[in-house]
Amino acid sequence: MKRRNWAILGLILLLKNSFSQTPGAYLGHLTWPEAEKRLTQAPLVILPFAGGAKEHGPHLPMNADRTVMEYLCQKAVDALPVIVAPPILHGWFPAFREFPGTEVADPNVFQDYVFQVAQSLIRCGAKRIVLLNMGIFKATGLPMAIVAREIRVRLGVPALLISWDDLETEEAGALQKQTAGGHGDEIETSINLYLQSQWVRMDKAVTDYWDNYPVKTYVGYRPGLFSRNPQDPTYSETGHFGDPTLASPEKGKKVLDIMTQNWLEALRGFSEDPIPDG
Repeated sequence: MKRRNWAILGLILLLKNSFSQTPGAYLGHLTWPEAEKRLTQAPLVILPFAGGAKEHGPHLPMNADRTVMEYLCQKAVDALPVIVAPPILHGWFPAFREFPGTEVADPNVFQDYVFQVAQSLIRCGAKRIVLLNMGIFKATGLPMAIVAREIRVRLGVPALLISWDDLETEEAGALQKQTAGGHGDEIETSINLYLQSQWVRMDKAVTDYWDNYPVKTYVGYRPGLFSRNPQDPTYSETGHFGDPTLASPEKGKKVLDIMTQNWLEALRGFSEDPIPDG
């Protein structure tokens, strides 16, 4: 009986110790021998992308996307045995090109760059690649979707692209009071009030619903643009779309909780996808 009790106690201590350890890791925090081992052991490797500096209106800091990316990556590291690669902070942002920011203007250069980074991770042993895109799918997600497909077809490795709009579902949208939005709006401002309120200038926040922009009543993809030309129907004086004056940090936390839940569920599901032979 005593031997059995000691065995049970040992198992409890083992489980307690394993749960107290952070299961994931940032690639940059590892030594190369650690990285060589863990890249082959991790169920998946995350390659995150966000604009290091992209305009979000006169009230939000230009690191808004990067801050959310870092939050989601930390949640993944805390919850799962993943490896997070160093982020890509320069990308293809044609809709915001007329405003200050960091951009790779050629989509082919950006696409090839992301592919080359992913390929290097696979060469080092990554079994599955997750591309985290802190833009929407029909923008920065377009070249990244091609990368994901090329990873699967050319390299034979499962790939998953997760964009911002995959995570901000209708449940998150139901929290907003604005009549329209999409960039630097009530939702994004709320998130930044929660994550980095010291950099948010609510005294500069104004409502901007693009009243002169023609409403789309037909099918098809019509790329958006934040133009600084007053003669352009997509002219934007503020650089945002929506009503950030309705934002609150409490709302931001609720949205982030929803995004995090969807993010972790996607990672868990993808980590169980079969690995192709060879």
